Amino acid sequence: MTLSRAQARVVDPVLSRTAQGYKSQEFVGHHLMPFVNISRSGVMLMKFGKEAFVRYLTRRAPGSKVSRVQYGFASEPVALFQDSLEGVVPREWIRDSESLPGVNHQITAVNNVMRSIMLGHEVDVAALALDANNYGINNKIALTSGVDSWEVGTVNVAKQFRAYREAIRAQIGVYPNTVVFSPDDWNALAENADVRDRFKYTSSDSLTTAMAAKYLEVDNVYIGKSVSTVEADAAFDDIWTHTVLAYVPPESERNIAVPSYGYSYRLDGHPMVEEGYYEKDIKSWVYPVEYERRPYLVGMNAGFLIQGAAG
Repeated sequence: MTLSRAQARVVDPVLSRTAQGYKSQEFVGHHLMPFVNISRSGVMLMKFGKEAFVRYLTRRAPGSKVSRVQYGFASEPVALFQDSLEGVVPREWIRDSESLPGVNHQITAVNNVMRSIMLGHEVDVAALALDANNYGINNKIALTSGVDSWEVGTVNVAKQFRAYREAIRAQIGVYPNTVVFSPDDWNALAENADVRDRFKYTSSDSLTTAMAAKYLEVDNVYIGKSVSTVEADAAFDDIWTHTVLAYVPPESERNIAVPSYGYSYRLDGHPMVEEGYYEKDIKSWVYPVEYERRPYLVGMNAGFLIQGAAG
C-alpha cells in the first residue's frame, strides 16, 4: 500500500516492523493458510480446481500456435477484515512521567495487541478449515467412536492416513504435506496402540511432532493448542476440534497464483502501528494497531477433514 505524506507521518515504522514480525508458537492457522500480501485495489480472489494440476501438452509443431495456460480463476473481489485495537501503556509504568514510554513498553503494548488480533485470525482460519460443508464427499471422513476412531486398539492410523493422502493425490497429483491436529485428536494418536508399539524402542517418552510426521508420511505436523472465549468469565473452548490434512506450497513458492489449500490475504504494509499518543483521561500512552487480512480456502481439493478421531 502506498501512503501519502500525511498518512506516513502517523505511522510508526519501528513498531510496525515489530507488529509485522510478531510470531507465536501457539497459533497454527498460518501453516494451513499462510499469509500472502496484496495491494488494496482491484484484487480478485484466486481459486484453484483440478485444472491447476493438469499436465498440459507443451510440444508444438513448427509454425503452430503455442498453448497457453492460466492457473486459478478469479471468483470475486477480495474483501478483507479490518481489525483495530489499541495497546495501552499506563503512566504508572514509566519511571519518569514526563518522558515517552521506553521502547520495551511500546513493544510490549504492540505485542499484546498482536496476540489478541492473531487469536481472532486463528479462530477465523479454524472456522473455515473445520466446516465439513466446505469439503467434497471425497475430502472428508467422520470416524465412529469404538469402531474406527483412534482410541480403538486395532486401528492403524498410518493406514488410514495413507488413504486420506491418496484421496488428495488422486485429485491434485501431489501428496499433502501438512497436518493440524486438535488437542484431543493428538492425545488419541499418542495413545493409539499401533503408534505406541511403533515407537516403543525410541528414547522419547512421548510422541513428538517429528515422530508423528515420519509415521504419517507428511512433512509438517502441528497441534492446535489455542483456546478462546468471547466473555472473560466464561469457560474457554478449544479452537481446533478436528484434524485437517492439506497441501500447502513451500514458503519460497507462495503467492496468490500458486495452488494451495488456503491463503490468508493481507494488505501490503500491514499490520500497521500508528504513532503513540498520550490520553489524559486514562493517564496512559496509546498505540493503535490496524490489521487488514482475511483467510480464504482457495483449493479445497488439496484438503481433507478428519472428524471424530478421538472417539
